[in-house]
Amino acid sequence: MGRASGPVRIGIDVGGTFTDVVAIDQTTRELIGQLKVPTSHSAREGVARGIVEALERSLAAFQVRPEQVSFIAHSTTQATNALLEGDVATVGVLGMGRGLEGWLVRRATRIPPIPLTSLHRLTAPHVYLDLGSLGSESQTRTIDQAIDCLRAAGAEVIVASEAFGVDRTAMEERVVERAQAMGLRATSGHEVSSLYGLRVRTRTAVINGAILPRMIETAEMTERCVRETGITAPLMIMRSDGGVMSVAEVHRRPILTMLSGPAAGIAGTLLHERVSDGIFIEVGGTSADISVIRDGSPATRPARLGGHRMYVDTLDVRTLGVGGGSLVRVSLDGERPVALADVGPRSAHIAGYGYTCYTDPALMAGAVLEIAQPTDRDARDHVVFRLPDGRRVALTTTCAANCLGRVSPGQFAYGQRESAQLAFRRLAEALGSRVSAEELARQVLTIACRKIRETLEHLMVEYRLARDQVVLVGGGGGGAVLVPFTAEMMSLEHRLARNAEVISPIGVAMAMVRDTVERTMVDPTPDDLVRVRREATEAAIAAGAVPGSVEVEVEVDPRRNLVRAIAVGATELRRDGSELTPQTTEQCRQVAVRSMRVPETAVTLLAEAGSFLVFGAAVSPTTRFRRWQNRRELFRIVDRTGVVRLQRQGRAVAVRTTPQAVREDLTQAVDSLTDYGDAGRTLPDIFLLYGTRLANFSGLATLEQVLTLVEVELGGLDPDCPLGLVACAKEL
Repeated sequence: MGRASGPVRIGIDVGGTFTDVVAIDQTTRELIGQLKVPTSHSAREGVARGIVEALERSLAAFQVRPEQVSFIAHSTTQATNALLEGDVATVGVLGMGRGLEGWLVRRATRIPPIPLTSLHRLTAPHVYLDLGSLGSESQTRTIDQAIDCLRAAGAEVIVASEAFGVDRTAMEERVVERAQAMGLRATSGHEVSSLYGLRVRTRTAVINGAILPRMIETAEMTERCVRETGITAPLMIMRSDGGVMSVAEVHRRPILTMLSGPAAGIAGTLLHERVSDGIFIEVGGTSADISVIRDGSPATRPARLGGHRMYVDTLDVRTLGVGGGSLVRVSLDGERPVALADVGPRSAHIAGYGYTCYTDPALMAGAVLEIAQPTDRDARDHVVFRLPDGRRVALTTTCAANCLGRVSPGQFAYGQRESAQLAFRRLAEALGSRVSAEELARQVLTIACRKIRETLEHLMVEYRLARDQVVLVGGGGGGAVLVPFTAEMMSLEHRLARNAEVISPIGVAMAMVRDTVERTMVDPTPDDLVRVRREATEAAIAAGAVPGSVEVEVEVDPRRNLVRAIAVGATELRRDGSELTPQTTEQCRQVAVRSMRVPETAVTLLAEAGSFLVFGAAVSPTTRFRRWQNRRELFRIVDRTGVVRLQRQGRAVAVRTTPQAVREDLTQAVDSLTDYGDAGRTLPDIFLLYGTRLANFSGLATLEQVLTLVEVELGGLDPDCPLGLVACAKEL
């Protein structure tokens, strides 16, 4: 760590317990410093107070001047916590339709109560307007009357939702305008989603509206406090898909910040660790968040609340109630402990206990083992030790890892091995067990990591991950406790992220702007795709991306009549990875060899273009019983920094081409690799390589769509510019 003389990026991760801050040198991407302060839930300003205190302290501690800060962003759990705790505003829905469609619109825009907690439900008073009966002169008066009716029913936020409102937005916009003029917050269906499906779109808008006042209040307060420090860089907020958005965007769609916390961790892994494919496990004190990374992007899925689907994509995060502070539990025979029973989900921090491994051995020598009930909702079966000074410390998974000497000095979870061994020895004696303290500690880790293993096995099947290619990446303060042990249990490769304990704020500091535009389209034309692509580009720029940095991938799902454009852009002109040390062709080939896990002699260079090299290998079956199988063909695209950017196996074509010749070469590659089945023609995955750009055209349905977007992508390039074309048969 050191002091930066140039631009600095600040990342802030607001957790349930602590708010973490990191400062990163924008030029070298090196960590300048990190700082941790308690999250200020009880302050009058809420979590904003803790953010500002952490920011002020970090600027002083890291010797960073306000004018040096070129980027500042924070993650937040506020949207998720508000929904989980029932801390939401009352939303009134103004449904609108015309004529005969009215009875359908009434049903679709009347949202039944959505359960948030055992005590709280999100309810939405409802009024319907028949737009066909409104004249231009009476329109404003009738809308105002409907809004007054909803306000009288307790509505603090108005949601405008019209049938086909994604195509005709004027009336929804008019209602929002009138509600705001009457002093109410307001949002509309087309603002949160451009997909057809009036019921789901309205439900999503209701949830968005329910968290709107609190989120806007916090965002504005935080932005104002940041300005008071002298920082002029725009404040950004982490989204649930791993990108960032501006404060202005929070005013429209705060719902996009759901799962912002877990998104920060995986964003840090993608940008700080440069992972292409793997499973990221962020281990905190109480829980572990598990996410899949494929082709350098996190897996996403539609969000659900109370069992109801929403038109919002979030990271596919599987959260388990096991972490570095999970408490050890035992089975009892009367008052006597007789066997290990479980680990977690209660954590030492939530229970208010310390850790035995962070306790002075002299104090542990005089400690008394007790069986405790940490909270009223817990069973009385948790192992704790009462110290001579009256404090209580607990046995945790972190204590088990330290007892076994599995945590190294310098790692966040490193503690007093002697104290941990003493505690486990006392427990073994209490159980009447002949096993050693180390064996008991191993059993504790085995119980905890079995829970993680079960989820990993499901994810590998669900996402069709090749077991021999899966890499586990650990983050969080408890990453060193559970991830290596889980990897050993499953015979998987693993590594811990650099600065694992602050990988989340690093992810915030290094995040890119990301926005997604979705449209319901039946048989979209090439012009339709170009229009959606342009809309996604403009959305990313509006959210804070530098125009020249925006890259867009378009996907077409003909089964759902869905077109999705995902735009990603940088918040400053330097492109990620441009400052990393270039690798030689041989060094990149060795990266491919290690990734493929094949002999060096089997790997050959197939193509090279811009900053990318394409390597391939053919592997024959290793036993006579499998000779009937075809040889496995493996492919890796490696960039000049030595990072695997894409991995595939199966039939593929890799050729060198130019913008002038790409149409013919692309057509030939598609013809040779297209599969035909019951569902019709399945195009191969298609990638173009040039400069520092790896353009992905894999989500399209027809060759015409691919050719159109390739033409848009390459527009303006010299006709003889060298390109790499890679096409891979779909993994069916």
